[in-house]
Amino acid sequence: MTGPSRRTVLIGTLAAGAGIVFGVAAYRRGPANPLLRGLGPDKAAITPHVLLDADGVTLITPRADVGQGATSIQAHLLAEELDVDPATVRTAPGPASGAYYNSKAAVEWMPVAASGDGIVARGAMGISDVAGRALNLHLTGGSTTVPDAYDRLRAAGASARETIKAAAASRLGLSVDDLRTENGQVIAPGATLGYAELIPDLAGIEVVQDVPLRDPSQWRRLGRAHLRTDMADKSLGRFRYGSDMVLPDMIHATPVTNPTRGAGAGTLETTAARAMRGVIDIVPISDGVAVLADNDWRAMKAARAIVADWGGAGPTDAQMAAAHDAALDNDDFRDSRLADIGDVTTATGQAFTADYGVPYLSHAPLEPANATVLYTPDRTQVWTATQAPLFLLGTLAGITGQDKAQIEINALPAGGSFGHRFEDEWVRQATEIAMQRPGQPVRLTQSREQDMTHGFYRPMARARGRGTTEAGRVRSLDLSIAAQSVVSSQLSRARMPAVGPDVTIVAAAWDAPYVLPDRRVTGYRVPSLVPVSSWRSVGASFNGFFLETLMDELIAKAGADPVEERLRLLEEPRARRVLEEVADMASWNGPDGRFGVALTFAFGVPVAQIAEVRNTAGGIVIDNLWIAADLGRVLDPVNIDAQLSGAALFGIGHAIGAEITFPEGTPHQTNFHTYQSLRLWQAPTVTTRALGLGGDIRGAGEPGLPAAAPALGNAVFAATGQRLRQMPFNRSVAFA
Repeated sequence: MTGPSRRTVLIGTLAAGAGIVFGVAAYRRGPANPLLRGLGPDKAAITPHVLLDADGVTLITPRADVGQGATSIQAHLLAEELDVDPATVRTAPGPASGAYYNSKAAVEWMPVAASGDGIVARGAMGISDVAGRALNLHLTGGSTTVPDAYDRLRAAGASARETIKAAAASRLGLSVDDLRTENGQVIAPGATLGYAELIPDLAGIEVVQDVPLRDPSQWRRLGRAHLRTDMADKSLGRFRYGSDMVLPDMIHATPVTNPTRGAGAGTLETTAARAMRGVIDIVPISDGVAVLADNDWRAMKAARAIVADWGGAGPTDAQMAAAHDAALDNDDFRDSRLADIGDVTTATGQAFTADYGVPYLSHAPLEPANATVLYTPDRTQVWTATQAPLFLLGTLAGITGQDKAQIEINALPAGGSFGHRFEDEWVRQATEIAMQRPGQPVRLTQSREQDMTHGFYRPMARARGRGTTEAGRVRSLDLSIAAQSVVSSQLSRARMPAVGPDVTIVAAAWDAPYVLPDRRVTGYRVPSLVPVSSWRSVGASFNGFFLETLMDELIAKAGADPVEERLRLLEEPRARRVLEEVADMASWNGPDGRFGVALTFAFGVPVAQIAEVRNTAGGIVIDNLWIAADLGRVLDPVNIDAQLSGAALFGIGHAIGAEITFPEGTPHQTNFHTYQSLRLWQAPTVTTRALGLGGDIRGAGEPGLPAAAPALGNAVFAATGQRLRQMPFNRSVAFA
């Protein structure tokens, strides 16, 4: 090489701009074990992930469980090497700590292709690990739970197992080679010791490091169907979420705040609300007030009785559309051009151009956002679901003025999130209230209306697609994408600067695996209009639609087969394989007026989908959806099926009928009656095929979404001849 590539320079700039000054010695030494703080003699914390006490084993599973099964798969990874049954031991999320940094999260912020496995990609993985440790990125997202945990948690389990065996060997006067472990016990000739029995012996034992991991051929639990650790309790109604939190003398609260953020509290008439049954008080919080009552329902009922004059509104739909149009193809707003191959301006063939668009979307998890806070001048305790506990810790320290060591975050499971739990507004609100009532627990629950009208939305986006076809083939592709920056918006709320381009604006488009002689993808950053946030699959959620609809249109113009032409343009072996697999699943035999296909590559996972529809008198009926994906290795086939199909149905439902609009400058959609999701009778039969082609292991929570909408839209075109270029689709066609 004669010099570093532009992407390599960008990665290096990102690392330097983030302030990563991290010595090799510090990196190798690693973070301290947070479980050792205040640990009594009746407990042993062998690693940050394994805690022993008189009751047995607790597996520390720090990645947030928001319904995707994160706790279960982390427990199984630990248990596979520790030799315990994850169904019979306890799990806990652990404290907020840099010891639980995410080694893979920073990759998603870097200009590295999702399919990359060369020197740049490997360098990015290394930088991500250093960045995660240096910046204490204790967070969950980007389908990184399994990639991050795969080696680390198995190593933690193996290290704990061998350390326990060393303690047993010392007590029994035997060689470690004479011992084996099974179901939480050390088995020796003539003796069996439970792990917890060895707590006194572990105090003087050095932790065994660098233990070889078992070959997958030796696995007892991973790689086969198993029951998720939370499934029985969820099925029987015993599972406890944040909204189930109850503490003695607890007070209930709900907020009423200005839908135009930062605009102040306006004028509020609260007389009628104060007089309602069960209302204890109405207190000020940022941008509004909170109603305090003796239960949630009475608090929310009183909140609806407050008459508000907020005194102004934010930008309207028309103004937002104009801002996106102004940014599109305008070099003053250019954020990145990570793909620029050949010269699209001189590409030969028949030219084609089309515009595409998607709206703002709400996260709308089933469980409303909530937090319980107990504040005293010396200590603050918080119970809530969070995907970024250390960021939340910093926020709370700023609000309370307390040292971080005085604040305890108890991470709880969430009833859905889709990225919503990166935010912490409801925790801020609960803390503001709790500081006004020291010593009394406050449980704040946002109403559905409050959550939906004060959301941190998936950005709207506009795209302009161009291309040429020649001799029955796609010749060139040029895609421009305009959207707000998710990274900039989120980091601003964490009071952190955003450095470099926001790769999420062009994710799953610039690095698509198609090989064309002339290809260009450009991202344009729209100025901040409303707060935006990570939504399931982030930028790939709209770029999959933009790219694969454009590709399908170009293939149709060329008169080619949608599967065969995509295969011709693919050299990446995993992408080819999933497309071939899904064509086999659907018995693809060329276009016949029922099928639509799409291929996306996001979060390191190639996913191909084929939708089958019928055009009936009552509207479009979606009969089948086939999904093939390669995760590198399949650890839990049942949950992978659930994640791929769930993400695809989530994507289809939002494509058909969901949007957040601002006709007068404030959100129009307030609840599920106006924010539509997929209905049971509309859902197709979904068939998945998860491949394990080797290489790096990947997560399944998000990659199943991006290809769903374009597969459906392309199927509708095949059935009706009508091309769907704008979401929601029900603005253009009816669905039965």
